[in-house]
Amino acid sequence: MKTLKILILVLLIQANLFGQQPPKREMRAAWISTVDNIDWPSKPGLSDKVMKAEMIAILDNLRSYNLNTVIFQIRPTADAYYKSTKEPASHWITGTQGVAPGFDPLQLMIDEAGKRGMSVHVWLNPYRVQKDTTKDVLAKTHLYFKKPELFLTYGKTRYFNPGYKETRDFVASVVGEIVRNYDIQAIHMDDYFYPYRIAGQEFPDEVAFAKEPRQFKDKDDWRRDNVDLIIKQIRDTIIANKPEVEFGISPFGVWRNIAKDSEGSNTTAGATNYDDLYANVLKWQKENWIDYVTPQIYWHIGFDRANFEVLAKWWAKHKYGTNVYVGHGVYKLSKTANEVEWRSPDQIVKQIEMVRSLPLLDGSMYFTANNFLKKGDTLRKPIIEKEYKYIALTPEANRITRITPQPPINATIAKSGDKGLLTWKAGLNNKKYVIYRFSKGKITDFSSSENIYYVTTATKLEVPNANFDKYIYAITALSTTQTESIPIQF
Repeated sequence: MKTLKILILVLLIQANLFGQQPPKREMRAAWISTVDNIDWPSKPGLSDKVMKAEMIAILDNLRSYNLNTVIFQIRPTADAYYKSTKEPASHWITGTQGVAPGFDPLQLMIDEAGKRGMSVHVWLNPYRVQKDTTKDVLAKTHLYFKKPELFLTYGKTRYFNPGYKETRDFVASVVGEIVRNYDIQAIHMDDYFYPYRIAGQEFPDEVAFAKEPRQFKDKDDWRRDNVDLIIKQIRDTIIANKPEVEFGISPFGVWRNIAKDSEGSNTTAGATNYDDLYANVLKWQKENWIDYVTPQIYWHIGFDRANFEVLAKWWAKHKYGTNVYVGHGVYKLSKTANEVEWRSPDQIVKQIEMVRSLPLLDGSMYFTANNFLKKGDTLRKPIIEKEYKYIALTPEANRITRITPQPPINATIAKSGDKGLLTWKAGLNNKKYVIYRFSKGKITDFSSSENIYYVTTATKLEVPNANFDKYIYAITALSTTQTESIPIQF
């Protein structure tokens, strides 16, 4: 065991991380969708053992791509993939709403993702309650049976009525419980605020508009204000409980078309956030209500109505202090895709390169996790060979007060031949650890992703081929805000 010394080195921060290939800090996330069992579990009613194995397989696979974050859908339909006192366990898990599995899915996700160095954002749908009202799935304990006046049906789907203050209060209370009870990096919501329009059907909120108009005369403006209010209230709830937790939104890829608004993008999308979903995302960015935005730009480069390049540049320009991560439609990749551009992984590679070419963009998120599993080496090989060849740390959020961690303590190496066991103890504000490996005598550059060997929440790491005559190792700690400590040499 060596006597340890703190390296008299300060981490080198480059002025423009996106000039690196690849950068040390970059969001690389995948959505893990639970609604309709899209990603996890593969179907309802599996044994706990099988469900746990499926979750670990997803994480191992994402880790093999050097992704660093998962966005886990824990409230798809006013239900729970976690221990909740407010809503029943999801029927997508066990087959019966209100019947929980023998483990806590969210806690397992946090634990297993952490071992692999991955952060967890939890994904909630604010309004959707029952995807298909023709099926009897709601537990008798559901709030719907206690306060049916808070709900409405549009098409076959049941929703909380966005027009009521009681709806906002309840959803905010759900967020507060999650933030208090779980060690997560972010609360995440996607594009489903008011639902996408159904031709020939008006959203049935006229009673709420008459009851709680708040001086609004125009219903569209009132609807946008309803969503503004819940976003602001959720932001306030997070800050009141754990101000270090981020709040992110993944909106539809087009805010407004330029034909409707001179500030809009040069697109002709059939639906937009502002006009159809009543989500004024730019306002939330400008008002500091959200920490990051992930526009779902699920179109290829050159698509005439909504060009990926045009939209990536538009969102980069409309950053307003938030982190901006681009949402990629990896699910579209198929050898038989109607659009020839999606028949090869080259489209995703080109999109990553385009994102990196725009300094105001901070990385990527992919829909969804199982597509990485299904594509296997067809997708992994081109990404790992260049774009994600090295591990990257997640970006720090611009609007979160940074928590500075102490370096880990008592870092030691136990050697056995060419094998090594690295161990250490947590210092103050340590959440994750970054292990670096350098060629012997060249421990100089902590700003290069090439020198990152592994990231984990564990306090030990087995290194099977340590090559001690060739390499030396060092370690830093990351706080919950992804802020990095000074390094320690083993």
